[in-house]
Amino acid sequence: MRLRHYRALTLVVFFGLVLSGCNVNKLPTLDEQVKAAWSEVLNQYQRRSDLIPNLVETVKGYAHQEQTVLTQVVEARAKATQMQLPADVLSNPQAFHEFEQNQAQISGALGRLLAVAEAYPDLKSNQNFLALQSQLEGTENRIAVARRDYILAVQDYNTALRTYPQRWIASILYPDLKIRETFTISDQAQQVPQVKF
Repeated sequence: MRLRHYRALTLVVFFGLVLSGCNVNKLPTLDEQVKAAWSEVLNQYQRRSDLIPNLVETVKGYAHQEQTVLTQVVEARAKATQMQLPADVLSNPQAFHEFEQNQAQISGALGRLLAVAEAYPDLKSNQNFLALQSQLEGTENRIAVARRDYILAVQDYNTALRTYPQRWIASILYPDLKIRETFTISDQAQQVPQVKF
């Protein structure tokens, strides 16, 4: 009887060591890193969204005839902030890309707004506008960094989820884990700009 207990205990210890060597907790750790990186992406997009009303109001005071551009910025912001993100947005390609497109529309509208500002020397020298423009540029840089960090976290997570032995571990212990979506570059951004002199 003692021999059976000894063998059973030996098997439990052996399998415990084998499982610990396979890094059983790697996938949940990587999943949490993806979630944290995604939260930072959302945080930076929210920061940008919060700057837009002040920027629009500042430009509105100088550029009355540029109502179309101002309206596009406000509408793009409204569309992006009203989008309800489903809980599975990171593993739902359609919802993820809809979110990405909404954010790209904001970027495009802001680019047009800042281009309009170039035509108004008084606006370009307004301290409030300069401060908002600087904050917006800083936020765009933070968004780029947050997106890069998210992409790297997703790369590590997706790679672990698709390779052995983590693939086996996931199928047994974490069957609810799914491949995560990542950002793509728009077709417009892939086109080489036309330079004419």
